[in-house]
Amino acid sequence: MKISLKTIPHIANKIAIDLNKSGAVTMTKGLEPIAKEAQKILMHDAKQEMALEEKTHEICEENEEQIEFNLVDERQLFFMIKKKLAPEFGVILNYEERYSDLSHKILDELYEEDLIHFDVTENRIKNIIYNAITSFIAEASELDNAIMDKIRTYKKRYIPGTDDFDILYEKLYREEMIKRGME
Repeated sequence: MKISLKTIPHIANKIAIDLNKSGAVTMTKGLEPIAKEAQKILMHDAKQEMALEEKTHEICEENEEQIEFNLVDERQLFFMIKKKLAPEFGVILNYEERYSDLSHKILDELYEEDLIHFDVTENRIKNIIYNAITSFIAEASELDNAIMDKIRTYKKRYIPGTDDFDILYEKLYREEMIKRGME
């Protein structure tokens, strides 16, 4: 699952909290600097993917007539172009590999900035970071399903993409995050 910009601060906080709870690291400056560094790396990665998708959209728009003439499946073409351009933008499309790479980058940055000390293997620390990312994403997916189920029970029909829907979704999202202890 793709990491959205709105979830990045939450994922970064989970990384810091999970590292602290692990007992495998000593934090030299507390939780906040760790979360800040993790957020910086996650944000950079998300922006790289956004730039990749923007370039892919541009290519599709430039060739719109040919796409329509040849009756090409636009979603499949979009993915093929994105896959071809991904190395140029430094984006790993396989999420498992991507989260592993992000975990390494976060670990390296935390170590270089002298924010953590540890006496265990780097791989163990990387796994803590990786598990924080993947478990948050799994929880966020469950959270999204719960919110959508709750919205469907309302008498008033909310249409995704409208201001009313977005406001309600954000409100319910925050409530669920607090209820689940994720914020």
